[in-house]
Parts: sequence; C-alpha cells; structure tokens
Amino acid sequence: MSWSSPSSSFSLRYPASLAAAAACWGVATAVSKQAVSQIPPLLLLSVQLTVSVAVLLVLLGVQRVRIEWSPVMVRIGLLGVLNPGVSYTLSLLGLARITASLSVLLWAVEPVLIIGLAWAVLGKRMKPAAMVLSLAGVGGVMLMVSGRPSGGGSMSGVLLTLGGVASCAIYTVVAGKLAGDHSTLAVVTVQQGCALVWAVSLLTASIAVDPIDLAAVSAGAWMSAAGSGVIYYAAAFWFYLTGLRRMEAWVAGLSINLIPVFGVGAGYLLLGDDLSIMQWTGAVVIISSVTAIALRTKASRSWA
Repeated sequence: MSWSSPSSSFSLRYPASLAAAAACWGVATAVSKQAVSQIPPLLLLSVQLTVSVAVLLVLLGVQRVRIEWSPVMVRIGLLGVLNPGVSYTLSLLGLARITASLSVLLWAVEPVLIIGLAWAVLGKRMKPAAMVLSLAGVGGVMLMVSGRPSGGGSMSGVLLTLGGVASCAIYTVVAGKLAGDHSTLAVVTVQQGCALVWAVSLLTASIAVDPIDLAAVSAGAWMSAAGSGVIYYAAAFWFYLTGLRRMEAWVAGLSINLIPVFGVGAGYLLLGDDLSIMQWTGAVVIISSVTAIALRTKASRSWA
C-alpha cells in the first residue's frame, strides 16, 4: 500500500482503523495518567517511545519490511518531531496537571482545528450532510464536557494540552498531503525514531538542570509506562496512518471525536472516574455521528 491521496475506492477498513486509533489513544491516556503520577513527563515520553520503537523494529524484522530512504521518507520522518514529538511532550506535561478525563475531552477540539486547517490549507469543503453529522459529533463532545464534574486540573495543564492538540492537527493536515511508496510500518517506525531523538534530547537537557529521583517509582508505574508506549504510539499511529492514507484529513479529524468516549470509559474502569448520564448520552451521540458518516461514505464513495 502506498502513501497516497485519498482514493475513490472505499473500504470500512479505513474508518475502522481510525476508530481503533481513537480507542488506543483514549485508553492509553488513562494508563499514562497512572504512570505520570510517579514518572516525570519527559522521562515517561522517552520510555514510551523507546518501547514503541523497539516493538516496531521487531515487527519490521518479522514482516521483512525494509525502510527505503528517499527525500519523501525524510520529510515524512521529520514530521515525527511534530507528532508524536512536540505534540505528546505538551500533552504529557499537561496530563501531569489535569485529570485523564479532562485531557481526552480537550483532545475533542482537534477535529474542529483539522477542519479549519484543511479548509485554509487544502481548500477542502464538506457536503452539507457531512457538516451536520460532524456538528452532531461536536455536540456529543459538548455533552460530555458539560457532564464533567467540576474541577479537574489547572489552567496551565489545559493550555499545554491544547498546544499538543494544535500540533497534532497540523500533523494530520500536512501528513495527508505527502505521497510516496513506503509501508505504513516503515513510516511509523521512522517518525517515532525521530520523535525519540527529540524526547531524549529534551530529557537530557532537563536532567542536567534538575536531576530525577527514580527511587520512588513503583514497578506498576514502569509497567504502565511500557504498556502505554505500545498502545499510545506503536498501535495507535499504525492504525491512524493506515486510515489517513485513504481518508481526507477532516475525516481523520472526525474520528478523534471517539477519543473522549474511550478515554472517559477507561478513566471510569481504571481510575474510578464517575460518568454522568449526560456523558453517556454524549458518547452515544458521538458514536452515532461517526458511524453515520462512515456508512454514508460507503454509499456515496466520497467524503468531499
């Protein structure tokens, strides 16, 4: 499969891949919250990316996929500095200051940013029906936000998280424009390798100023860091880029609406966060709107 612009041929595999990516990011946010309570964000990011890159390299060997270097691959790889590099640096710094539920709710802003960027940069416009369905998804997010208990974190955490969201939105629009004949696995590996260099560089500079005491970090926190690394980066980005190869950037953005559903649910199961009736209602609205868009796309074979 080549890295190309969206194709007229349609398969539910691609929106399903985007939904799977949203599930990975939502669940891994709750797992990362467990880890970041004991592990400093920059160290956590380095650990997560190290584990992810290691897993990806093993998969490259098992599947006998070669990384074929070209100017396009270099450009694609350097995008990894933006996402997951800059994006998740800001996100984890924010997550240390806010709750996991609030974090995933803030990530629901991303589809709006992607739609705006896709319109401004790519000249993409949605059909009226798609616009209505996307607004319904945003409405579902608002129900989840309004149903959130009061509190949940500092303003600095909110701003850092929104900075990460903006970086990810820019990545989605730019990545969707690139073309080439590289496997998804190779692209994800190279991007996350570049992100790992970014993370380790920041960590090294940080330790030089403020040494880290690892004595208080539990085995459970290290396990959460490793597990979230595989889910957050290796699995999620593979699913996301698989879908992004054949979907418009704004469609990929709409799939982000599913992150609060999985994230708040994971927060309930793993962290004991309570869910209100309004939040459950919002989750149903989001899932329904994303499903309707997928089915409409299958019927019309066009997202535009």
